[in-house]
Amino acid sequence: MKQYRLIRFATFLVSFCILFATTNSPCPPTPRKPLPMPPPPPDPYPNIGPSTGLLSPSPPPQPPKNVTVPAVFVFGDSLVDTGNNNNISTPLRCNFRPYGINFVKGVPTGRYCDGKVPSDFLAEFLGIKPVVPAYLDPRLQPDDLITGVCFASGGSGYMPLTPKYLNVIPMSDQLTYFQQYIARVKKLVGQEKGDQIIANGLAIVIAGSNDVGITYFGPGAQWVKDDIYSFTSKLVDSAASFAMQLYGYGARHIGVAGITPLGCIPAQRTLKGGHHRNCAQDVNDVAQLFNSKLSIALGQLAKNLPGSKLIFIDIYSPFSQILENHADYGFEVIKQGCCGTGLVETGPLCNQETSSVCSNISAYLFWDSLHPSHRFYEILTKILVKKYIPLLF
Repeated sequence: MKQYRLIRFATFLVSFCILFATTNSPCPPTPRKPLPMPPPPPDPYPNIGPSTGLLSPSPPPQPPKNVTVPAVFVFGDSLVDTGNNNNISTPLRCNFRPYGINFVKGVPTGRYCDGKVPSDFLAEFLGIKPVVPAYLDPRLQPDDLITGVCFASGGSGYMPLTPKYLNVIPMSDQLTYFQQYIARVKKLVGQEKGDQIIANGLAIVIAGSNDVGITYFGPGAQWVKDDIYSFTSKLVDSAASFAMQLYGYGARHIGVAGITPLGCIPAQRTLKGGHHRNCAQDVNDVAQLFNSKLSIALGQLAKNLPGSKLIFIDIYSPFSQILENHADYGFEVIKQGCCGTGLVETGPLCNQETSSVCSNISAYLFWDSLHPSHRFYEILTKILVKKYIPLLF
């Protein structure tokens, strides 16, 4: 038994090192260079139609009556990245098959999923647009800007060290891009209307998982000397600061999500779950501690931001509920992803040359070893929209 666990552990570490390695550079890698601001190009943005046939027949949740959300702004990591990593120098990309096989026309767009991600479903359910384009997409058009974009970057996190491992976009740079975005929008529609779009739009932040999974429990552990209480407090301070800066730039409807039950993703089950591949409880404990602190911090912060609707979005509870009652939602497999073995593959390790794809994707809760499936994201986002949109507007 011990030998079996060591073999699995070694296998995972090999894959882990491949995934998080940077070209000929020591760990931690040197800070990434500032990203250039892409000029608005003339190329038309693809004609994106409605979602694929994986959607359930139940109607999408509706926003509160008499509320029209003009735009959505998304920040964070791979759970909501819609393709920004395609346009930076990073090994963590997924703009290749089998990613995107259930997206419109089966196109791999850089979303860490077989289809849509929560950013897209959020915009769709709010009646804004079918998908949210990545801000760094060179095909971005004026109409895309006016209705909102995604600034998230797979592999990013609140801690400055986290995005360095894979040379992705730090949260601080995502804020810088947001500033640039605001200037571009105001140039298009004028100062007054631009202010209205930002103030009446919805800003969503989903981050923290990589800080826990990579920096605290992963390769960053050797540089992090904090106990879980100090570490989660620093994470919460960073998240609250991020929300406060969004408010400073004019955002007034701000939802900051907590961390999912990270110990239950297939990669963590493989690494720490034991013979039966149970959830890694120590990882979940950190996630829950962070969520509890963040909820309190945001509640206090909201009192000091006049005219704001700033809320904590509990993503842990509904995620856990679906996991625990997966059969009720039509999921048969929850301990491994659909791509390859489903135990360690993600990003560059999940590709059509080296990985197989399960025959019935809709039965799998996870697409790869880290990220849920299109179908799961749709179910989860519906639950969150129904609960939290009335509180945000």
